[in-house]
Amino acid sequence: MPAVNPTAPAVVPDLPDLLATARVVALPMRVRFRGITVREALVLRGPEGWTEFSPFVEYDDGEATAWLRAAIDFGWTRHEPGADSVPVNATVPAIAAEDVADLLRRYPGCTTAKVKVAEPGTGIEDDVARVAAVRRAMGDDAEVRIDANGLWDLEQATAALERLAPFRLQYAEQPVATVADLAALRTRIAGLGVRIAADESVRKASDPLAVARAGAADVLVVKAQPLGGVTAAQAVIAEAGLPCVVSSAIDTSIGLGMGAFLASRAMAPGYAAGLGTAAMFTGDVTADPLLPVGGRIAVRRVEPDPDLLDRWAASPERTAWWLARLGRVHALLAARPARPTRPTRPTRP
Repeated sequence: MPAVNPTAPAVVPDLPDLLATARVVALPMRVRFRGITVREALVLRGPEGWTEFSPFVEYDDGEATAWLRAAIDFGWTRHEPGADSVPVNATVPAIAAEDVADLLRRYPGCTTAKVKVAEPGTGIEDDVARVAAVRRAMGDDAEVRIDANGLWDLEQATAALERLAPFRLQYAEQPVATVADLAALRTRIAGLGVRIAADESVRKASDPLAVARAGAADVLVVKAQPLGGVTAAQAVIAEAGLPCVVSSAIDTSIGLGMGAFLASRAMAPGYAAGLGTAAMFTGDVTADPLLPVGGRIAVRRVEPDPDLLDRWAASPERTAWWLARLGRVHALLAARPARPTRPTRPTRP
């Protein structure tokens, strides 16, 4: 199984072409998620439509190159949808069990839920109570998956999954941090009937196929931006040979559109994508956000509303920070050797 370089650029537009339409937004979130209550993102328009560059602020410039490659791929490449819509899961942050039922009402029609566990400051009893509340609210026929973001060690993960397995988990996402520990855990819990999914071990790895090569996961969780875009992510999925679930990186609806195109072409049947996260915002860049309807989101490019871009504009200081970051990351990406690529069709006038 050869290595894949998801960040090697094909054609990189000039920086002035990116800056010409770039807008930086700061979207407030309903609850704290991944340690943040406001999600910052840079959106811009390419020949094929609006696209997004939103690596988390703590990521360094080298890691952010994949996210810029993704923005360029989506904005400068004509991607064809594989379906009109894709099923999505509800996302349950590390909230109190008594708040779960109210939160799930924001995800009408969803029959799968992803539940955050292992949140710093909480314990396994909180996790068990939260997962139990999701199972009660959604019923026996729902799919329930958990996500620990690699925050358990091997012993903690083993003990936690023994407690959580009775809730009939669809899978446990990134329960431990390393590929070696994922492989060890998968062997340890073989009798529990809990599949192991890898997220950070794919999107943050220099070799995103290492986890598949090591037999360390049953499912891959892939995100379009961290893997370098729709084109690069499809290559990773095809080479991995494992079922995949496409998820969001807490994107705006523009970035969710990128994920929806990927999911429509590469998702494993029987799984719901983690792309219903527009429901986590109190505002978005468009008046027609990609919110779940009947448990699904549409596969379409999103056009932002100029008034909403103004309303949710980041402060001048944060805008300057993002534009400077775009310049640095563009310089890194443009300096890399171009990868071979087939010619693209001419862009529309």
